[in-house]
Amino acid sequence: MPPISPEALIERLVAGKPVPAVLLLGADAYLRQACRDSIVDVVVDPAARDWALSRFSADDDDLGVGLGQARTVPMLASRQAVIITGLESVDEQSEKKRDAQIDDLTAYLEDPAPFTVLVLEAAKLDLRMRLSKLLTQKALVVAAELPADPEARLRMAATLAVQMARERKAPIDKDTAEVLADLCNADLATIRTEIEKLTTYVGSGQPIRRADVDALVVSEKKYSVWELADMLAAGQRAKALIFLDSLLREGEAPPALVGAMSWMYRKLLEAKELGPHASGYQAAARLSMRPAAAEMAVRQAQKIPRQQLIDGLRALYDADSRLKSGAKDHRAVMEFLVAQLMTPKPAPQSAATPPSSPARK
Repeated sequence: MPPISPEALIERLVAGKPVPAVLLLGADAYLRQACRDSIVDVVVDPAARDWALSRFSADDDDLGVGLGQARTVPMLASRQAVIITGLESVDEQSEKKRDAQIDDLTAYLEDPAPFTVLVLEAAKLDLRMRLSKLLTQKALVVAAELPADPEARLRMAATLAVQMARERKAPIDKDTAEVLADLCNADLATIRTEIEKLTTYVGSGQPIRRADVDALVVSEKKYSVWELADMLAAGQRAKALIFLDSLLREGEAPPALVGAMSWMYRKLLEAKELGPHASGYQAAARLSMRPAAAEMAVRQAQKIPRQQLIDGLRALYDADSRLKSGAKDHRAVMEFLVAQLMTPKPAPQSAATPPSSPARK
């Protein structure tokens, strides 16, 4: 079955349609948790959660333990939710143990308990493996990830930021939530942490305003990456790698650096629309930046072609995904990213224009 959205799953559960098993598949831990919590809210009455909600981990438990609970009629409840996290660890087990667990899961999915919603979670699965093929055929697969498109990703992250703030009883308007999501590179775990800090800062029940976000969330790191932009614009690869090495040695986390660089690239694209003659204060108002940094953004935006900036955002998104999906060598990911950002893609050659011939002597 093709993946469905979290909203489509909840609509199905609310309508009372049978959902024997759900696979929450995606690298974003916060979004998986949000989907899981939404399922529990619909399936299990709050008063029955001590006995109608069970959690297991495939990292620590045999799948058979969780499936045994799924087959057991819940006490004093019409439905139960059984959650099994870390499903990707099944593929890493010995062949004999892996096959036995998948056989057990296959048997359950062929005859699922009508009173149980089985929720399976995985950050990622190998599509070539038997487990993935079984689940895509027999379970509802929910894409627990933000969209790949940067603009759609930012919009959805902002929407979720509004929801997080509401849960903390600190309302935030849509525009401020989008600024916060942008500064956090649409990383939901980071957004949640920042909202917790902001809630403490403004006080319980008080709204989070744009000035609060500017005061607490914008770090100097966002502005130090402009040094790197100068090196990228000038094609100084060796100098850029030395700069990167310095940041990593100072303890900067690679995911945070990618977030800062993504923010920078988006600002460069915005600055490109202003034209080369915008003053620092005009640019500051339009870009929501400090005047000195806004002036620098306008100057650097004219040096880098628009397509190179768009390609750079895609490379940054890919690097962010690799870092969050468990890449072991973060330095290698960052060095490869810098190489990508320094190398613009060649423009496609027109079929009507033949390549130039070497000059005759």
